[in-house]
Amino acid sequence: MNATIQKMQIKGRKFFDEFKEFALRGNVVDLAIGIVIGSSLTAITNSLVKDVIMPPLGLVLQGVDFSRLFIDLSGKGYKTLTQAQAVGAPTINYGLFLNAIIDFLVIAFVIFIVIKQINRLQRKERQQPTDPTQKNCPYCALSIPVQASRCPHCTSAITV
Repeated sequence: MNATIQKMQIKGRKFFDEFKEFALRGNVVDLAIGIVIGSSLTAITNSLVKDVIMPPLGLVLQGVDFSRLFIDLSGKGYKTLTQAQAVGAPTINYGLFLNAIIDFLVIAFVIFIVIKQINRLQRKERQQPTDPTQKNCPYCALSIPVQASRCPHCTSAITV
């Protein structure tokens, strides 16, 4: 009986060690960090769209509030979407759908601009010339470090 319990404890410890190795692997931790940062970025992006971009857009559209647009399928003629939803009337909320499309387009445009700027900065970084770290051996034509005085492949002395 004790031997069985010991085997189970060893298997349990081994299982826990394998799980710990998996959970602390770089990719899993990176993914977790990405999810946390992504959810924070979602809140920032939603605020940008709702609080900064949509008010001027609403002004340009002369105060049209798409969220109030709906089709009442019950035929009872509710004046507002809130009234229809309060009594459980079936509705097609195409105004909310239009808002979702506008939100998506604005968010996609903002992300496009941000990614474009990041790519521009990375291009500038890549364009800076770097000193070569490798050269070809004049005897065997294999790549060797620039500082090498002897080729590790053919053992020829390098003079340059």
